[in-house]
Amino acid sequence: MAARQCAPGLGALTTSALDYNLAGKPVAPGKWRITTTYRKQYSHRHFVGTVEQKQRAAQGTEVINDIHLIDFAVNYQHTPRWSFSASIPVMIASRLSSGSGQLVHSKGLTDIMIGARTWLWRPPTESRQNIAIGFGVKIPSGTPDVKDYVNTSQGPVLRNVDQSIQLGDGGWGITGSVDMFKVIKQATLYASGIYLSNPRGTNGVATGRSRPSEAIMSGPDQYLVQAGVTHPVPKTRSLLFSVGGRMEGVPVRDIFGSSKGFRRPGYVISFDPGAIYIRGKNTLSVNVPVPLQRNRTRSVPDIQDGRHGDAAFADYLLIVSYSRSF
Repeated sequence: MAARQCAPGLGALTTSALDYNLAGKPVAPGKWRITTTYRKQYSHRHFVGTVEQKQRAAQGTEVINDIHLIDFAVNYQHTPRWSFSASIPVMIASRLSSGSGQLVHSKGLTDIMIGARTWLWRPPTESRQNIAIGFGVKIPSGTPDVKDYVNTSQGPVLRNVDQSIQLGDGGWGITGSVDMFKVIKQATLYASGIYLSNPRGTNGVATGRSRPSEAIMSGPDQYLVQAGVTHPVPKTRSLLFSVGGRMEGVPVRDIFGSSKGFRRPGYVISFDPGAIYIRGKNTLSVNVPVPLQRNRTRSVPDIQDGRHGDAAFADYLLIVSYSRSF
């Protein structure tokens, strides 16, 4: 599974919905919002399809990814309907191969995303509900061929790190998103989906894998879908809890372009509880999605070669976000 998912794309929805719910009015034109989001992902449980490969831990052959992603985002409300945003993510990651003891690292800027969004109905709406359509561009600012030293019988050798901790995929991408919410008394129902299309098939970066069909890294699409409800904690208006579901993943085949090359397609369906604290112009939120189903699906090379590769998944995600309006 790719480390850089589309999670920051949901931030604008959550905040806008809360503005309606708590303040009774939408974000005013000319307002800015700066958001910092931290995501921790510790992946070590290996799956083939939906079956966990428990023998990997017993045999000491686990591969462990420890990923920390910090996303700096800015949003500008241009008109009551239109807003513009930019997201600048930085990643620090390591990958440990338990069997061989090989430890490699990557750190730095990943792929920047810029976008625009418009509400279908001009805020404020009498029914306190709305739907937004968004689109954006992913800029290939992250290095797609980060290298680190691995120990061999001939001594240390500089090689490309695994695709799962690369800082970028080397290609331009296009995003499309839908956000919606409805306020019912004090509760806010929300739903959101975002899809990242990477038209470029492969990026020319060698994987070091033995199979010719997996020799070069793929530039896969990615997606995220979320839905749930937020509600104030009784006897308080500043603290809210949220309960929802979340699905994110990498498809087997892209919408546009080739799907050849090495990728680890699959998805995670999670229960997504969280808490939100609002004080003045400041918003702090914490979410801890817990997987209900993890599925490493077969890639195009897997299908061609008659096999089924595996992937490591996390037991949970930690997502902490802080934003301030100006």
